Amino acid sequence: MQKYDVTLKLLLQGPARLTMIELAGSPVERWLNVELPKVQNPRADLLGETADGSLIHVELQSANEAAMPLRMAEYCLGIFRLFGKLPRQVLLYVGEGPLGMESELRGADVWFRYRMIDIRDLDGDRLLESEETGDNVIAILARLRDHRAAVRKIVGRIADLPGTERETALSQLLILAGLRRMAKTVEEEIQKVPVFIDIMENEVLGPPFKRGLEEGRREGEREGELKGELKGELKILRRQIEKRFGAIPKWAEEWLAAQSTAELEELGVRMLEAASIEDLLR
Repeated sequence: MQKYDVTLKLLLQGPARLTMIELAGSPVERWLNVELPKVQNPRADLLGETADGSLIHVELQSANEAAMPLRMAEYCLGIFRLFGKLPRQVLLYVGEGPLGMESELRGADVWFRYRMIDIRDLDGDRLLESEETGDNVIAILARLRDHRAAVRKIVGRIADLPGTERETALSQLLILAGLRRMAKTVEEEIQKVPVFIDIMENEVLGPPFKRGLEEGRREGEREGELKGELKGELKILRRQIEKRFGAIPKWAEEWLAAQSTAELEELGVRMLEAASIEDLLR
């Protein structure tokens, strides 16, 4: 999860200007890398400033999370405390399953909402036409008419990049391809491009290049495995809680859905000593 997160942040902050315009409605002129006050997860994924001084907050999400509206509200208020103005907020969903989160908090006298976008709703073919390789790479997650042809075009564009940029872009493509189970397709297309064939056969450049490809592929596959592990751990823990404390209240369901695999494992250990569900989730 960490690897895909870093990859997308680097692309959106750099060579993916068209994608950012699609998300935010205008280009970001300056990125603000700041810690937010009084927020449980104190670092927003991406916070940028446009030419007119507006703030744009983009949060990346690969799994449906029931507590997401609360988190976005906390981010919004944290940014307001720090900068004295409210940001435009976009939740960018890049997961494999269907998008199933709410995009608002509504009460009797309160209404908070933000824009939520499934990356598959973006026009991937339009991103393929961008002159920025970052947009081309992100296109693999978007809506495409022909995935194989798209991969072939992206690999061809990457092949024209200078050495270091080429290796970075290939690694990013393989990592994102893992989110769509397309790493093998990417590797097959790489094998057809002369410049990559020459590199792989070179005694000096070949071994590290192949290692880089393999690492990118493994990171993408690992992202899919982590999602499965998280679902399995949550399912087991829910059964344990229900057996010991009875039905799980809605607030607890939302709290559990926001936890990582490691945090759920820790809760499993604490089950042995907890006297109530409130005590367990304190």
